[in-house]
Amino acid sequence: MEFKHTSVLFSETIKNLNISPEGTYVDGTLGGGGHASGICERLGENGIFIGIDRDEDAINAAQERLKGHSCSKIYVRDNYSNIKSILEEQGISEIQGAVLDLGVSSFQLDNSERGFSYMQDAPLDMRMSRDDSLTADIVVNEYEQKELTELIKKYGEERWASRISEFIVKERKKQRIRTTGELVNVIKAAIPASARREGPHPAKRTFQAIRIEVNDELGQLERAASEFIDVLGEGGRLCIITFHSLEDRIVKEAFQRRVNPCTCPKEFPICTCGKKPDVKKISGKPILPSPQELEMNPRARSAKLRVIEKKLR
Repeated sequence: MEFKHTSVLFSETIKNLNISPEGTYVDGTLGGGGHASGICERLGENGIFIGIDRDEDAINAAQERLKGHSCSKIYVRDNYSNIKSILEEQGISEIQGAVLDLGVSSFQLDNSERGFSYMQDAPLDMRMSRDDSLTADIVVNEYEQKELTELIKKYGEERWASRISEFIVKERKKQRIRTTGELVNVIKAAIPASARREGPHPAKRTFQAIRIEVNDELGQLERAASEFIDVLGEGGRLCIITFHSLEDRIVKEAFQRRVNPCTCPKEFPICTCGKKPDVKKISGKPILPSPQELEMNPRARSAKLRVIEKKLR
C-alpha cells in the first residue's frame, strides 16, 4: 500500500519555520514526507534535513519522495523524543528549526492491517513501531477494568468510559477480543443508542485512548517539547501541530514554562530566582486551518499549530 498523507497546516508551518537555506532542520514525525518536502525545497546544497519516524514504511516513503532535493538528508528510525541523542550521534549541536505533526498518518489509518481505524476490521495492533511489545490487543484483553476505565476517560475524554470498560471485560471473559471490528461492536453495545446518534463515531474516543496508551504518545510529547527547545539555536523555531486537547495542553504548558520560567511566589514584588525566558511565542493563540483546507481535508478540523522561537542569548 502506498504511503499517503495530506500534511495539515502545510503553508502555515513552512512559513513559520522561517527556513534559512544553509540551516539544519528536523521533521520529528516524518510520515510520508509532506512537511519535509516543503523544508527540503527551501534548503540549499549546504542545508541539512533530518527526518525521524518510528515507522519503517514512513522512512521508506519519505526517502523516495525527497530524493530529488539537493540538501543533505539524514533519516533516523527512532522516537522523536530522543532528539538529543539523535543529534549527538550525528555530531550536530544545534538546529535552526523543527516540526512535529502529531496526527496519525492517513496511511496508518487506511491500512487495515495496522489496526488504527474503527472503520475497518483488522487485528488489534495500533503500534506506530512494529518493534514495540505493547499492542492494542494486550491493552484491551489484559488490562484490569479499573485501568481501562481510567485510560479511556483520561486519554479519550469519553463520558461512557466505565460502561465501555465493563462491557469489554464481560466480552473478553467469553472469548478474547482480537479485532477492531469486535471491539467496535462492544463499544456500540456499551453506549446508549441515544448517545450514539450524536457527535462522532462512538468508537473514536476509545480508539484514540488505546492508541495513545500503546504508543506512550503524551509521555513522549511531554519530554520532547522541552528537549527540542533545548537544541534550537538562536532564532530557531519549533512548530508543533496537535490534534486533540490533551496534546495541545501539554504543548501550551511546555511553551509557557519557557516563556515565563520564574518560580518566585506571586506576592514577591520582584523576581529573585533569576530564571529568564529563553524563548518567545510567535503565535499567541494557536494557528488553525483555513476554511479552504477544511473543505479539502476534513481530517484537519481539530488541528492546531503553536510556534515558539529561541531568543538571542
